[in-house]
Amino acid sequence: MTEQKIIALVDGSIYSESVCHHAAWIAGRTAAPVELIHVLGRREAPEKPDLSGAIRLGARSELLEQLAEIDAQRARLTGQRGRAILEDARAIVDRYGVTAITTRLRQGDIVETIGEIEGDARVIVIGKRGEAADFARGHLGSNLERIVRAAHRPVFVAARGFRPIDSVLIAFDGGASAQKAVDHVARSRFFAGLPVTLVTVGPETPEARKGLSDAAAVLAAGGIEADTRILPGQPDEELGRLVEAEGFGMLVMGAYGHSRIRSLMIGSTTTEMMRSCKVPVLLLR
Repeated sequence: MTEQKIIALVDGSIYSESVCHHAAWIAGRTAAPVELIHVLGRREAPEKPDLSGAIRLGARSELLEQLAEIDAQRARLTGQRGRAILEDARAIVDRYGVTAITTRLRQGDIVETIGEIEGDARVIVIGKRGEAADFARGHLGSNLERIVRAAHRPVFVAARGFRPIDSVLIAFDGGASAQKAVDHVARSRFFAGLPVTLVTVGPETPEARKGLSDAAAVLAAGGIEADTRILPGQPDEELGRLVEAEGFGMLVMGAYGHSRIRSLMIGSTTTEMMRSCKVPVLLLR
């Protein structure tokens, strides 16, 4: 059986360095190999203008030959840039003493790429924003939500800056993806020895208390003794406030649900947390 990898997506943005640091740090705790991937998206493919009828045949043929050479040069430069990004990424991961590092340059749609390779992935590490992000408007990376919705493996969303993770907050709403998140934490070597807090945001009901108790029991079976809390309020507001106030190093939560109502509720909370949270977010669906 092939050993599952930490797949880190790097694109040359300011977040790529953080992605590399986090991937290396995860590798140090799990002993998993790291694969660094740079995807040359379709937007980077050369565009072919329609010159039909614009100029006479002889001149058009000559111009098409010149354009073909320009396209070839552009493709070579784009490939060289991609390889340079991967070399820089490898150098960062290598500094952590990770010995099993591979790099891969791919071309095509990034979500399709994830679908093809995620079977070998333990976790997919991606930056919150990419090269085309609009920082002034606080937009997420254009591909982040697409990847989270499509991926079947855990997605680790790296914050802009890196610091070793020393405590973990798990957001628990009782849903299937939240239960999957708890089970993942209980089974993963990544979380061994880290303080964990399990929180439900909403009314304190017998169902909420039992859900938290059952989730804590799953963690305890995995050797993790978690504190539990029920807080009133809205999940996106309270979770963000708790992370900030108590300095949690990481947030773990379920991602998008499948039913229409659940997708609206959990999807919006997930998106808001990815947008506003200043620490890494691990998402499971």
